[in-house]
Amino acid sequence: MTAELRVGIIDSGYAPGQANQVLAARRFWLSEDGLADGEALPDALGHGSAILDTLTRQAGPLELYVAQVFGDRWQTSPLQIAGALHWLIEQDVALVNLSLGLRNDRPVLREACALAQVAGILLCASSPAQGEPVYPASYPGVIRVTGDARCAAGQWSWLNSPQADFGAPVAAVNGVAGASVGCAALCGMIAGNLQRHPGAGRDAVLAWLRDGAAFVGPERRGRPDD
Repeated sequence: MTAELRVGIIDSGYAPGQANQVLAARRFWLSEDGLADGEALPDALGHGSAILDTLTRQAGPLELYVAQVFGDRWQTSPLQIAGALHWLIEQDVALVNLSLGLRNDRPVLREACALAQVAGILLCASSPAQGEPVYPASYPGVIRVTGDARCAAGQWSWLNSPQADFGAPVAAVNGVAGASVGCAALCGMIAGNLQRHPGAGRDAVLAWLRDGAAFVGPERRGRPDD
């Protein structure tokens, strides 16, 4: 029997009703002594719950590992995200969804992303359709994902733009929308592909995404697609 794919989610946690889908969870926060970690708390923001729901709708059964880096406010740090990544590396996940973005490049986060990729882990991170670059999406090797209103469920676009590599559906069931949901949707579709093709590396996944894209090039607002 093939083992289920291990997928990590770094976000605000998960809802109590989703506990049966989560194999392990860990919370990371900043204390006076630096980074602290401990038992995860219920999702206070609802964002992580929506991300988990969006991701799992696109794939079969997964072994989910949830790293909680947001509490009851939209505030986290490169150190917390790096700590979450190090923990997920230890859990031997194949894929990590990061539906978040920080404005500042920090060595601790850059190094954690590089280490995850050396371990063979695929990283998907959200990137805004417009504006300044965000991290970790802008780090080398990270798959940059934004929302694309052209995409229906199960579809994605190959944007190959300065902002993002791919786009995916933008709306979650509970009303959460945007690049973070697009990232989770594409990550779920990648998870489904990895379930069908165990051991596929980053190059193979990228080739599959390019070949299967429903749309190529950025969305052109205000005019029909060619």
